Amino acid sequence: MTDTAPQTWLILGATSSMARALSRKLAEQGAQLLLAGRDLTDLEASAADCRLRGAPLAEVLRFDARDPGTFQPILDRMADLDGTPNAAVFVGSMPPQEEIDTDPSLIDGTVADSFTGPARLLHGLAPLLEARGAGTIVGVSSVAGDRGRVGNYVYGAAKSGFTTYMSGLRNRLGRSGAHAITVKPGFVDTAMTWGLEGMFLVAPPEAVADSILNAVEKKKNVIYTPFFWRYIMMIIRAVPEPIFRKMSI
Repeated sequence: MTDTAPQTWLILGATSSMARALSRKLAEQGAQLLLAGRDLTDLEASAADCRLRGAPLAEVLRFDARDPGTFQPILDRMADLDGTPNAAVFVGSMPPQEEIDTDPSLIDGTVADSFTGPARLLHGLAPLLEARGAGTIVGVSSVAGDRGRVGNYVYGAAKSGFTTYMSGLRNRLGRSGAHAITVKPGFVDTAMTWGLEGMFLVAPPEAVADSILNAVEKKKNVIYTPFFWRYIMMIIRAVPEPIFRKMSI
């Protein structure tokens, strides 16, 4: 696969603000786009916008992380398209921890949305990248997965699992010439974080999209975005457990 091959990008969770920002930038670069998610009406509007911005192809596909029946049509469409296959995963859900504490059944959906559903689809996509010897998978995890915090430890556990999965996938794909990047955003201005208390240093979705494109170009392995979250999380991970247990972060 040459550098001049057409680029196809599958965007999972394409209705999120970060995904929209990345889709717009990829459209302006002339990439073919498959926008996947649950709200097809919303996705159709995004696809139309991407075509206006220069995407030669912008199609909509249904994806529900909790419904494996939606996975195969996406994999089949990716295989149908010529060129270099890429994917970016923005899927996840974060119910308030107090709601999960009241109703532990919410754990299942949180883990499916944030880890096992996306991982299962990526496991089906990996052979296509291996066969073509090219392509990048971008997995958006979270700084919440770096350490269990009392305010969102179920979501953090799911993202920690996804981070580990992406590490293994990176090792696998690298043997064929493809690549995988783990992205760990801090606080980003999205629907998921709207109204949360204790937010600080909130980044715009466009900044995250720029970080992702830079990481793809430079074939980075793991990035924090904005960059200073790497140092914030270094400090948080270094706090001794007896002290950490008493903190309210």
